[in-house]
Amino acid sequence: MTDTAGFLATTRTFYDAIADDYADHFQDGYTRRPLERALLTAYAELVGDKGTVADLGCGPGWVTGYLAGLGLPVFGVDLSEGMLAVARRENPELRFEQGSMLELDIPDGELAGVVSWYSSIHTPMDRLPDLFAEFHRVLAPGGHLLLAFQVGDEPRHLDRPWGHPVTLDFERRRPDRVVELLVSAGFALHSQAVREPDESLGDTAPQAFLTAHKASRAAD
Repeated sequence: MTDTAGFLATTRTFYDAIADDYADHFQDGYTRRPLERALLTAYAELVGDKGTVADLGCGPGWVTGYLAGLGLPVFGVDLSEGMLAVARRENPELRFEQGSMLELDIPDGELAGVVSWYSSIHTPMDRLPDLFAEFHRVLAPGGHLLLAFQVGDEPRHLDRPWGHPVTLDFERRRPDRVVELLVSAGFALHSQAVREPDESLGDTAPQAFLTAHKASRAAD
């Protein structure tokens, strides 16, 4: 099994180093991404007024802020204090916490929603069952998960972005395999969508979006 401390430390170091450059480079957020905005809006309607949502691996807090603007009570969690500094600066009215998605400081069944927007892409495949089990643990029965990731079979390797002396792999997955792992963790698939790469957005692979829900006690 993958060394958890190793890949978490590598991910944290990477994003601490590039946080400000990342925020500057991608500052347009969702203005040029209509499908992503629509999916986030649909997700907000699914969750409705059922409770709190956690944006896990929130990065600079753009999704957290977008969901808050749609009326959801939402907070962000991220490994990187550098990214959290950006998130707090851009969304001073929202709550952001440092932590690992694999070991959340959240009680069982606490949340109405979990969002993992391109944040599972640094988790090795052999740790995805643990990650999805943790998502399942913190969701209330009937709670919804939204997962976004790149589609593919081989990781994308980034070395020295913006000249920083850091490196990281960005894992790509096949949606059908991710669905299998979600079902094994106790989720039921609600919807899935795949967007083809858009060079104007800097895409290098198709983008996948899955929505799933934790079975209710009645269904159990």
